[in-house]
Amino acid sequence: MDNRAGEMMVFVRVVEAGSFSEAARAMMMTPSTVSKLIARLEARIGVRLIERSTRRLVLTGEGQFYYEHSRSLVSQIDETEQLLAQGNAKPEGLIRVSSSVTFGSAALEPVLAAFLEAYPGIVVDLSLSDEMVDLYLDRTDVAIRVGSLPDSSLMARKIGETRRCIVASPAYLERRGTPRTPEDLAGHNCLGFNFRRSQPVWPMREGGRIVERMLSGSLLANNAETLRRMAIAGVGIARVAEYHLREAIDRGELVEVLADQGLETWDEIHAVYRGAQLLPARVKVFLDFTVPRMAQFLTATRAQPSTISR
Repeated sequence: MDNRAGEMMVFVRVVEAGSFSEAARAMMMTPSTVSKLIARLEARIGVRLIERSTRRLVLTGEGQFYYEHSRSLVSQIDETEQLLAQGNAKPEGLIRVSSSVTFGSAALEPVLAAFLEAYPGIVVDLSLSDEMVDLYLDRTDVAIRVGSLPDSSLMARKIGETRRCIVASPAYLERRGTPRTPEDLAGHNCLGFNFRRSQPVWPMREGGRIVERMLSGSLLANNAETLRRMAIAGVGIARVAEYHLREAIDRGELVEVLADQGLETWDEIHAVYRGAQLLPARVKVFLDFTVPRMAQFLTATRAQPSTISR
């Protein structure tokens, strides 16, 4: 009898458990049965899905592709059965979400209370970090990413755009002087990021093109909130997303510098996720609920268009 769905479910459990024995224990099967099912699946498809070793299992490129699509199908089967058993109840289950510290706390957290009230059967596992997570390795359902997206098999919904502002406190500028040109930044304490993908450069739009200026400073941090606080404290100059600075600028705690130089750059913000048409219902309702509200937040925290040259 053709049991492709069963083989697919076993494959997904093996990948998520990380071993044949753990998957077998979870499914109340023997490790040899699980191993034979995976071997039969590979033989039927005609490609190697998993590289076996004594220490761990590693997915091949074909295995990663098969896992991505199989996981969506298995989730759909599980949710279909749950909905039928519960009389077409609302979506439920766990959603793992990752976001940067600043955007997550400023834009995502404020809408979570209403989302959880609307979908009491869903549990949100939220992680805030400015490090970029791997959705597959970290088993993350949705990640909020700021900046350009590399080509990948991930799907994305655009939330909006944010402008990068260069700011300092009035006390710092009084003490060290206000930079009038991009070249002046070389003589200032420019605060930066320390995560692995970061470089000690500030991309700036100059003369219609993006120029990366190598800068240095006395502080590196793994999140923009620390840089914002240190800039307010007068430690140095920071380059941070506008949505995170607007209130401090309006209160006079920070002053935007070089705003008249046309140096601003814009970052797109997306919600990225695995799968396409066969999204689990809990992930779909999460995206449908939160993305428009986060987009509204970005619009509300943006300076008036007349003060910005795009």
